[in-house]
Amino acid sequence: MILKALSILFWIIIELLTDRYVLQGIRGAFQKWRLLKSKAFAIFYWTTSALTVAALLTGGYITIAGTGVRAACLLITFILLICKFTFILFIFADDIRRKIVLKRKKTETGSSTTAASATATTFHGQTATATTIDAIPRSEFLLKAGLLAAAVPLAAIKTAMPKGSYDYHVLYQTMYLPNLPKAFDGLRIGQISDIHSGSFYNKKAVLGGVEILLKEKTDLIFFTGDLVNGEASEMTDYQDIFSKVKAPLGVFSTLGNHDYGDYGDWDSPVAKKKNHDDLIATHKNMGWNLLRNENRRLKIDGEEIGLLGIENWSEYSRFPKYGRMDLAVKNTDDLPVKLLLSHDPSHWRAEVLPKYPQIDAMFAGHTHGMQFGVRTEHFQYSPITYVYNEWAGHYQENMQQLYVNVGFGFVGLTGRVGILPEITIFTLKAGHDPSLSIS
Repeated sequence: MILKALSILFWIIIELLTDRYVLQGIRGAFQKWRLLKSKAFAIFYWTTSALTVAALLTGGYITIAGTGVRAACLLITFILLICKFTFILFIFADDIRRKIVLKRKKTETGSSTTAASATATTFHGQTATATTIDAIPRSEFLLKAGLLAAAVPLAAIKTAMPKGSYDYHVLYQTMYLPNLPKAFDGLRIGQISDIHSGSFYNKKAVLGGVEILLKEKTDLIFFTGDLVNGEASEMTDYQDIFSKVKAPLGVFSTLGNHDYGDYGDWDSPVAKKKNHDDLIATHKNMGWNLLRNENRRLKIDGEEIGLLGIENWSEYSRFPKYGRMDLAVKNTDDLPVKLLLSHDPSHWRAEVLPKYPQIDAMFAGHTHGMQFGVRTEHFQYSPITYVYNEWAGHYQENMQQLYVNVGFGFVGLTGRVGILPEITIFTLKAGHDPSLSIS
């Protein structure tokens, strides 16, 4: 928590210093615009800067999750920073140019002076130096070019984001479980999360993503919540597509924060309840086994493991907390391995690790990786890291594991940049991960 607070403080300081330097650059690029040097513009500029900092501080805590405001606040803040840093490169280059020119002028002025007019030269030299400084304004051309260059990242992101909406990527993860029964060694599990059907606008592309999953021919499939943005009716045009999601040992699902209709404006509590009932019926109609604070025993060749699923449970008060782990683990003490489906990854560190050491692995979604960032085989970064400690990929603490899928769909922001829609394929293996040292 302290490290996260220091990271946020660091970014706030960077933001303010950046804005101060950018303001100088804007005024240098448009020197004839008196408005830019006015007190009114300064107030406007720094108010905007303060709002940007406020977005950085509160973007992860705004409760209007149904509209994607949380993600939008953080994303806008970091996009602006990228644009500002691009502009700063040009300002810095111009500062270097000005210093070089100034030094050259001083050298030329010094070489032309004589000892006979030392007093006069001193006086006129100071005047000349001041005049020289005033005569070396920032290069308007260079700074205007910098402003144009700063707009390039924004344009690139706007172009790339829609292209990333349906660019489904398959990620493979071997999960080692020391107590895994022999019959389950090599079991393949597919995971998708955060479908958000209300955001889709291309049925053919969505079907393509489903077909990619089915081509993997997994034994089992997990769906970890957020089927819709808020209304069950959003699945009307897509139920036939996701009904194709089948696996020999079944499809098991759970609910996410968007699946309760908490972000909608309902005519009555009855209407809200009907919406939720319709959503639950949708899981059943698709042939998915919805786990609501309960568990199932999965049996192969006489051996069993447990599949547990809870309703949404989040460390953060702005999200619903309907999950009941005490009910989900009921009558599972005899099972050697327990796999938990829980939508929000914050649940792992807040409750699972300290209270339920019998949970071997948890499968989550929710973060989307903010739909913006960088993700490679050995490196990943997204601004969402300032909200969630675990936000994408595989994590392990002692003998307990967590995997966070960054989502099949998108919400709030129409598309993705860098953090692409994910289909995860797990292979369960008995034993310890050979890449980890076990003391």
